[in-house]
Amino acid sequence: MIPRYSRREMSAIWSDQNKFKTWLQVELAVCEARYNRGEIPEEDWKTIRKKAGFTVKRIEEIEAEVKHDVIAFLTAVAEKVGPASRHIHVGMTSSDVLDTSLAINLVESAKLIRQGLEKLLGTLRHQALIHKYTPCMGRSHGIHAEPTTFGLKLAGWYSEVKRDLERLDSATDHIAVGQISGAVGTCAHLDPAIEEAALNLLGLQTDPVSTQVISRDRHAWFLSALAVIAATLERIGTEIRNLQRTEILEVEEYFDVNQKGSSAMPHKRNPITAEQICGLARVVRSNLVAGLENVALWHERDITHSSVERVILPDSCILVDYMLARMASLVERLIIYPGNMQANIDKTLGLIYSQRLLLALTESGMTREKAYKIVQTSAMKAWQEKVDFRDLIRKDPEVRKSLGKAVIEGCFSQGFYFKSVDHLFRRAGLEGCESAPGPK
Repeated sequence: MIPRYSRREMSAIWSDQNKFKTWLQVELAVCEARYNRGEIPEEDWKTIRKKAGFTVKRIEEIEAEVKHDVIAFLTAVAEKVGPASRHIHVGMTSSDVLDTSLAINLVESAKLIRQGLEKLLGTLRHQALIHKYTPCMGRSHGIHAEPTTFGLKLAGWYSEVKRDLERLDSATDHIAVGQISGAVGTCAHLDPAIEEAALNLLGLQTDPVSTQVISRDRHAWFLSALAVIAATLERIGTEIRNLQRTEILEVEEYFDVNQKGSSAMPHKRNPITAEQICGLARVVRSNLVAGLENVALWHERDITHSSVERVILPDSCILVDYMLARMASLVERLIIYPGNMQANIDKTLGLIYSQRLLLALTESGMTREKAYKIVQTSAMKAWQEKVDFRDLIRKDPEVRKSLGKAVIEGCFSQGFYFKSVDHLFRRAGLEGCESAPGPK
């Protein structure tokens, strides 16, 4: 059972307490690197390491006066450390702290999002294996096309989520980068070796050439990965919403015994979770647009990106984490109606087997144009008069002349469409399902 989603872990990453804690990590890493190079006396380093701290309340009090968050932070830390604080923030600029700590926060967020993707993969795998051979109607343009299986539908989603994992990992590598390069990024006041040593202590790569900020193409790429994950979830949610329509009703969201569907209509059982996920995907996608617009900054830096990122990065991480948890729960508890799936397959009176018949006629030596006309004529008659397409084909003299009775009947075999399911599952990395029946 997927546990009820809690925002605490992801939200904690983006809390003020954790933000300043991460800023302090960055400052202490630089101090440690400088101490290791003999640039900070041992007694001062011990004092810094022992006393460095802050309270959010004190930082906010100072910021109210100085109107600068990093200066307020440094002042609050200096009040606790005392004279040894002169070694803190030497040769650094605000963005060294902000961008490096942001990278730490994004990497931590990516780990949680990765866990969410892995949970969703597990639920999709489980359902796909159960419904490997559950027949359902394949549709194109919303119209009945040919039979498929519900397991294949799930397997397609499974494969896409695996790609989302790959995209997230790539984007995380690009974002796991810091800088301690000083004003305009020249490393003039701190040796590049200190930058590399400090970032190594923090578990980050070094941006080869920063300006006064880390280039925002990295953040845009990360937001792009989140936006694609959101699009995947919207794709799944949209399909579930469509399949839950009363006229189709092949699947249905779990409906709790005490749940209410409508304030006005007591009979309603609405796909509210899927709808919520689809709506939130719009927010995540729009955040990507803002992230792309942050890439082009003036000269070595401006701060037009800063206010935007304080909204779009935490929001996107929190939203995607939430959406993944909700989707995993939705898929795990999804109510599936195989009987309705088969009834929908049968609804079009055999028309869905038209291609199989067309190909059988061409294989018998008939031209494609003639075969198409014969099949389409009977198909349109069946559609308009609501008569069984199979009966019309069985009585058609040209079809009977070209195909034997056994071949004609074989054209209407549902199991024909499932003969490659095993191969497709193996190709998707889905093995097992010994309990599932094979094609019939």
